[in-house]
Amino acid sequence: MNELAWVVRLWVVRLAQVLQLMSSSTAYTPSTKVFLRVTTTIGLVALFLGLFPFESTDFLKFLCHATLAVLAACFRVSLPTITGTLTINFLFVLIGIVEFSLSEVLFIAASMTGLQCVLAQDRRPTLGKILFNVAVVSIATIATYAVYANPHFVDAGVSSTVLLVTAAFVLYVMTTFPVSMAIALTERRPIVRTWRECSLWSGPYYLAGAAVAILFTTTTRMLGWQMALLVMPVIYLITRSYQLYMGRLEDGRKHTEQMAELHLRTIEALALAIEAKDTTTHDHLQRVQVYAVEIAKELDLPFDQIEALRAAALLHDIGKLAVPEHIISKPGKLTPEEFEKMKIHPIVGAEIIDQARFPYPVAPIVRSHHEKWNGEGYPDGLIGEAIPIGARILSVVDCLDALATDRQYRRGLPLEEALEIIQKESGRSFDPTIVAILTEKCVELEQKATLRRPARVRLSTAIRVERGAAPAAGFEEKNEEVVRPEETREPLEFLTSIASARQEVQALFELSQNLGSSLSLNETLSVLAHRLKRMVPYDSMAIYFARDGKLLPEFVTGENFRLFSALEIPIGQGLSGWVAENKQPILNGNPSVEPGYLNDPTKFSTLRSALAVPLQTDNRVVGVLALYASARDSFTADHLRVLLAISAKLSHSIENAMKYELAETSATTDFLTSLPNARSLFIQMDSELNRCRRSGAALEILVCDLNGFKQINDRFGHLEGNRVLKEFASLLREACRDYDYVARMGGDEFVVLLPELPEAAIEQKIAQLSTLARQAAQTVVGQSALSVAIGSARFPVDGEDAERLIAVADQRMYQAKAIMKTPSALEPRERRDSPLAASPYVH
Repeated sequence: MNELAWVVRLWVVRLAQVLQLMSSSTAYTPSTKVFLRVTTTIGLVALFLGLFPFESTDFLKFLCHATLAVLAACFRVSLPTITGTLTINFLFVLIGIVEFSLSEVLFIAASMTGLQCVLAQDRRPTLGKILFNVAVVSIATIATYAVYANPHFVDAGVSSTVLLVTAAFVLYVMTTFPVSMAIALTERRPIVRTWRECSLWSGPYYLAGAAVAILFTTTTRMLGWQMALLVMPVIYLITRSYQLYMGRLEDGRKHTEQMAELHLRTIEALALAIEAKDTTTHDHLQRVQVYAVEIAKELDLPFDQIEALRAAALLHDIGKLAVPEHIISKPGKLTPEEFEKMKIHPIVGAEIIDQARFPYPVAPIVRSHHEKWNGEGYPDGLIGEAIPIGARILSVVDCLDALATDRQYRRGLPLEEALEIIQKESGRSFDPTIVAILTEKCVELEQKATLRRPARVRLSTAIRVERGAAPAAGFEEKNEEVVRPEETREPLEFLTSIASARQEVQALFELSQNLGSSLSLNETLSVLAHRLKRMVPYDSMAIYFARDGKLLPEFVTGENFRLFSALEIPIGQGLSGWVAENKQPILNGNPSVEPGYLNDPTKFSTLRSALAVPLQTDNRVVGVLALYASARDSFTADHLRVLLAISAKLSHSIENAMKYELAETSATTDFLTSLPNARSLFIQMDSELNRCRRSGAALEILVCDLNGFKQINDRFGHLEGNRVLKEFASLLREACRDYDYVARMGGDEFVVLLPELPEAAIEQKIAQLSTLARQAAQTVVGQSALSVAIGSARFPVDGEDAERLIAVADQRMYQAKAIMKTPSALEPRERRDSPLAASPYVH
């Protein structure tokens, strides 16, 4: 008893150490730690109580069976398409519950489990894991033995076969469920689902083990257990043969996986080929793949259809390799002819995919991904479920992503709006079942698509290759003419070509000369419009200048004049915006894609083709020259060549004219307020005085000076002072008539010219302007800390020339300032009681 008590204490101490080690592991969740500790404790206690006292009616028989069981524990059988291995431990447990006592079966089961854990080749388990596995097997063995040896079942006459099959089921559940539960708690997954994924496949093998156990016990009873042991070598040979067979299957499986990986790499390479053709498709293809595969899983499609859809999502646009590039990259809606060419891409794509010989049906999906649920799609007009399920899924998600992403001819819609459009097409263009799943899972799918977005592989399409001086056949000679045999050459065509070339050269020369002859921007563009029309016939012409990220029409002539004059085209959008951003011309583009009337049914253009080229100086786009025509495909490659020939000269002429215009404007315009400056004022005054002399009309001149402006600068800073000046100038301009003239003399002085203003209205006008300074200060700095002194002079009463009139008005303005500083002097006085009298209404 003392020795037994010592063994018990040793087990308890060791068990406590192991449980403490398990509880300190950081890999387990708190619930997992509790479950492992409780299960291990119960199992080891049950093992200890079951082993002692140890009972054996035939120790030799037990020893032989235990030896075979331990040897069998060294073998594991790999199963095809199953992650994991299968042991035959359960077979010896099932035989043991029939032939041996509980303590003997427990010893065999625990020994086999512990040895198998120690001999694991893939990883060395910790002592805690070994004890947990032993504990689970011990609990399962005791439960199995209790079912088979239950006296109530025996007394009820239940056959041993039924009992053994039931015991096998109990052993299966009690062995697999605790392990699955530990995995589920650790990974925070549903327990039943985890058990179904990890262990459900092994259930039939336990039932087969029950059949083998029945055969073994029957043989034992007929021939004796010694003869029955001869069956074990046969079982070993069968197991070993099966292992060799499985090894060959595994080699085949690895080869298949390598081929599948090769197919996947081929798919990715083909997807890169599509990207090289159409750079807008990369993210589109990746997102469509995520959406499509997840919807296929929701529909519980077979594995081969999911894999086919996975490949088709990347390759459904591969047929676009057969579509001309100018159609694919066209920044606008397609013409009927272009759409006819575009419609071949599903057929060509399916033919390309057929050559790849995928192990799953990819080609039918690619061919049918533009079919519609109501039969109005292309290329075959399939209806409803006649469309392959993969193509139905792909068409929905392809359309959703196309609506929700930016395209060259329109902005992408918000995901919610795109989904509403998809829902409206449910039952017409799309399968209602798929639309319902997409509606329910849209947010979740968008998150997955964002998380799984791979790093983009950028192709080296923009690099310059230094090697290679010339092609093997040599370069094309410029203006080289192919000489045909004399008997087949038409003299008229030959002479016409020479005459046309000579006329073109002469016209280009004259246009280049005229472009550089004037610094007037409007004159330069007018000359261009007149002379260019003889070389490149057009119905409308627009020249856009690039300003602040937009293209603004600077010169427009021809049809739809008002429409094009009102456009503001963001760079990168529409036809002209695309030309400006990419610095590439467009031949026979669609004018209706210009932002401003795109997709607007109230704005309609009769123009059907466009030719646009960028205007660049020093690799900087200054604008776009766009020609429009009412006929489709009106422009030719020769027309494009002409525009490219003059674009550089035109760009420099436009830039020079713009610089001249800016310099001219700066010389006559105040930079801060954008009002005319003093130089411009005197030019205008001379012009107005000459007009008044001829017509006998009067001219009133007002000189305005701000009082308190220095205090605003001192208190609020010069930046706020500048804002006050700009606000006052704006209010002054708004308070005057359209033909009045407002200028800034300098500093805080402003001059207003009032042609033909009645003398009776002067006082009212001065009173109106006197409130503007206070209003400007209140708006900018929040205080009425500003006033204005106004002096006036009238032609011809106060002077005959501009200098005399300004001097008189200035003198009266300063007298008015003095009066404003003396409260008692603010009484009204008769106007012009002397030539230098102040204005009677000064505030």
